[in-house]
Amino acid sequence: MRARSSVLELAILGLLQETPMHGYELRKRLNVLLGSFRALSYGSLYPALKGMVARGLIVGSDSNAAPPHALAGKRSRIVYELTAEGKEFLQEALASSGPAAWEDESFDVRFALFSQTDAETRLRILEGRRTRLAERLETIRESYARARERMDEYTLELQRHGLEQVEHEVRWLDSLIDTERGRGRTRISPGARPGTDDNAGGDSLAGDDKKKKERG
Repeated sequence: MRARSSVLELAILGLLQETPMHGYELRKRLNVLLGSFRALSYGSLYPALKGMVARGLIVGSDSNAAPPHALAGKRSRIVYELTAEGKEFLQEALASSGPAAWEDESFDVRFALFSQTDAETRLRILEGRRTRLAERLETIRESYARARERMDEYTLELQRHGLEQVEHEVRWLDSLIDTERGRGRTRISPGARPGTDDNAGGDSLAGDDKKKKERG
């Protein structure tokens, strides 16, 4: 339960880093960020917001705008934004790259916040996730090979589907890791031209001198 609440807090802080939001908008954005299989209810969101306010991570202020589903005369919404403590807490959380960052429960949220994460941490999280999935893939393959003779066709198809999903994600991670590593490689200096070297001009002059001697 604590891991799930930590992921929710991180997602809230990451979204509020972009712009202050009221609870209704936060819920919509969080449902996109967390995915349809982890749909967020107001019963989960508002206790989390209340706890984060109490800890000084966010602050709420009244807004005069009414939510689209509210009737006239309803009370105004509270708009939440990060405090200085909240920004510091978020940066510390985004700098972490231990096993919790690449587990199923939190990886999607960490990946969604990669634009706010430094390059080295991004790479460590991707490599950790790739290692974890490679281990899972090996386990699934062994289980599939041992039990396939005893499985009915539907269970077998379900196992095959799960295997293909993990294989696909491993390939996807390989591509992302290659991209991240490529960004970190030394680039050609701005004044240099690919395919040339410092002696190119000298070789050309030497060739001209040789031709003149042959004609003379």
